[in-house]
Amino acid sequence: MVANKIILQRKYARIVQMFAEKAGYSYEEALGMFYDSKTFELISEGIADMHCMSDEYLVDELIIELGVNKKE
Repeated sequence: MVANKIILQRKYARIVQMFAEKAGYSYEEALGMFYDSKTFELISEGIADMHCMSDEYLVDELIIELGVNKKE
């Protein structure tokens, strides 16, 4: 299934914001890390309907993929 591009852009923004907050990165750092990730690739290509997963789930996947320690 292919997601609407505008809806995906909004989802990306929410994911990056939540990732930045959880991992303790600036928004700009988190943005770069997200767009270079396999998680982004899977979401953008619609593989396994990753775009249907919750933002929090995707952030957790991103944290695992990048081996980032969550900010406490």
